[in-house]
Order: sequence, then C-alpha cells, then structure tokens
Amino acid sequence: MRAVPLVGGPVEIRGALDLETTAAGVMPRRLPAWTKEQYQNPSVHGVTVMPSGVRLVFRTDARVLELEVLTSTGQLATASRPRPTGMLELLVDGALVERRRAPVGNVLVMAGPGAPQRLVPGRPGTVRFAGLRAGMKDVEVWLPQQTPTELVALRADGEVLAPLPDGRRRWVHHGSSLSHCIEADGPTGTWPVVAAALGGVEVINLSQAGNALLDPYVARTIRDTPADLISLKVGINIVALAAFRLRTFGPAVHGFLDTIRDGHPDTPIMLISPVSCPALEEVPGPAGREPDGRITALGDPADVADGALSLAVVRTELARITATRQASDPHLHHLDGRTLLGPDETDDLPDGLHPTPAAYRRMGRRFAAHAFAPDGPRARWAHPLTSPSADLPADPSGTPSARPEGAV
Repeated sequence: MRAVPLVGGPVEIRGALDLETTAAGVMPRRLPAWTKEQYQNPSVHGVTVMPSGVRLVFRTDARVLELEVLTSTGQLATASRPRPTGMLELLVDGALVERRRAPVGNVLVMAGPGAPQRLVPGRPGTVRFAGLRAGMKDVEVWLPQQTPTELVALRADGEVLAPLPDGRRRWVHHGSSLSHCIEADGPTGTWPVVAAALGGVEVINLSQAGNALLDPYVARTIRDTPADLISLKVGINIVALAAFRLRTFGPAVHGFLDTIRDGHPDTPIMLISPVSCPALEEVPGPAGREPDGRITALGDPADVADGALSLAVVRTELARITATRQASDPHLHHLDGRTLLGPDETDDLPDGLHPTPAAYRRMGRRFAAHAFAPDGPRARWAHPLTSPSADLPADPSGTPSARPEGAV
C-alpha cells in the first residue's frame, strides 16, 4: 500500500469550499473560512463541517483502498452509546459498489440539545475497500453527511491519478436540514445527490441544518462560487425559529437574491418553498417538541394577521417575489416545495418534520423529473436555451396534484 497525498496531489475533494488543517489531518468545510467570523452560534460551525455532499474523486487501478479518518459525533449523557456516525460509500464508474460504517472517533457528550459539551477524545480509524475490479476506473469516496470527518490518510495498492474532466454542469444548492438530509441512509441517499445523479450534474450542497436563515455570508459565498445552476430552498428554519416577520422577510429574500445576482447575473436560479410540515402550515413559530419528539408550533395563529410567518404565508410570499422579479430576471424560477413532498405524505415525517430515507430518495427523483428532464415542467431552469424563460408561469401551481406524469 502506498500513501496518496490528500492535498496537492491527484485527489480532488469536491463539495467542500474550504479545507481546515487540524492536528489529525484536514477537515472539509462547506463554507469558506472567512465566514467563521460572521456567525456566533456554534451550531453553524457544527453543520458546516458535516460533509453532506463531500467526496474524494480520483482515477485508480488499485484493487484495495484505505481511508483513515477521525470522526466527531455526539452522545447524550443518558445514552449508552454515541449517535450513529453514518456511512462512507464507494462509487466506481458512477455505481455504488460498497458501503462501510464510519468509525467512532471523538465523542462530544452533552446533557441535552444546546447544553455544554464534554469532549472524549478518540483515535482515527481506517475504512478498507477491497476487491475493486482490475484496471483503471473512476472512483468516488463519499463522506457521511451527518458526521464531521477529518481526513487523515489515503492509501492504495495501485496508481492514483487525477480525475478526467467530464463536462458536467455545477449545481449549487442551499437549504435547511431537509436538504442537508442527516436522516438519509447514506451520503448518496440525500435528495440533492439523488437528483444530481439523475440529472447528470455535479452538486455542491451548501445546506445548513437548522440554519437556512438568509444569512448574508451564505449569499456572498454563492455569489463567489462558480455555478451553472443554483437552487435555494427557503422557509422552514425561518418559520421554526420565528426569525422574520412578513415586513422583514420579503426584503431579506430580495437582498439574498440581489447578492447572488452580483456574481451570477444570468445563471438560472430556482427558489423553492417549504415541503409539507403539518404543525407549521397555518400556525407560526417558534417550533417546539412534544414529549414524543414530534415538532409542534408554539406561535399564535391569530398573530399571522399581524405579520407572523407560517409556511402558507412563506409560500405565498416566495411566489409573489418570484413573479415580481421575473419581469427583469427571466432566469429566476419558482417551485412549490409540496411538489417534492406533499400533505398526503406526512406519514413519511416520523418527527413531523424530517423525511424518512425512502422519502428523501423520492424527493430527489421528483426534483430531477421537474428540473432536469428535457421535457419536464421546470426544464428551462436546467436547460435555459430550450425556449424563452419568460414563458415560464410566474407562479407554477406546484401543488401535489401538479406532479409530472409518471413521477414517483
């Protein structure tokens, strides 16, 4: 086995916008380092270093690969074991061929959500992929979407080369935990990755579980990141945290879009409203939890008339903003999130908010059918030259009944 440099060699680390040098190795970050000065909440850092969509890409004739990593996971003080670390997945020539559970490394013990953490230091562990087919092949090693993972070493029993250019377009997506997809069954089971595979595009997932709040540093990051396609899934965190009122929400959306347009004046952008979440549909946040863990709304429904935000209000406002801007921005599109997961599918939300692994995959297939199919109802987002973008309705119906024929 020979050591392969993780930085400055043939391996590309895709899906991360920064690599932070640590005592163990390098930590992929999905936001650039400069953003750290602009947030104080430690949860932002925590989800930024969860490598949803991050993968190592290279070509090799090796039959055996070893990846040494140091993970960091949490554990409630009352629990007998740490939270699951998730899976590392190996793709060869685009096909998933092997999955290995990420080893437990550092453990952060806490009394409850938001409580002080006590670090129990761990050691790096090695994940071994053996029995790869002979000959040169394209390889991707996907990191667990829910677990911060420091890359310590890569070893191979053959030659490792840089990947060949494949000409795929780059899709940058930003959303909440429902796009971060911590609950997916593996890193290639998140809905953006499923959709990207079906659409033949490269995805960068800048989703931030619990933190999709129209933060200006995220808009500037997207502005400065090369992209052929951009999508923004907006609303659930804003309602759940009661982060805006109607008066401030619209200008914040406009400002977020204006910043992105400074760097991407003509790039197709899709603004996606929230999927179904029964507790918050008509009742404003903030959100809380029932004793059984299901989400509940703590706001007063009467306050909606005075500007409090429910999901229904957010959907209406996002459709209005899209319609308003399309006169001068024909490359801006809108998709009602209930097209991806509708009110008849809430049994697929075990906690009333987050989908099951199967539902995440279904969301990916539906998004691909809408956005990437050449004749799909949102094809002009992904294929803007097929026909004039101005022909797109300002407010696509996007209701569950408007799914494309044959969508699953």
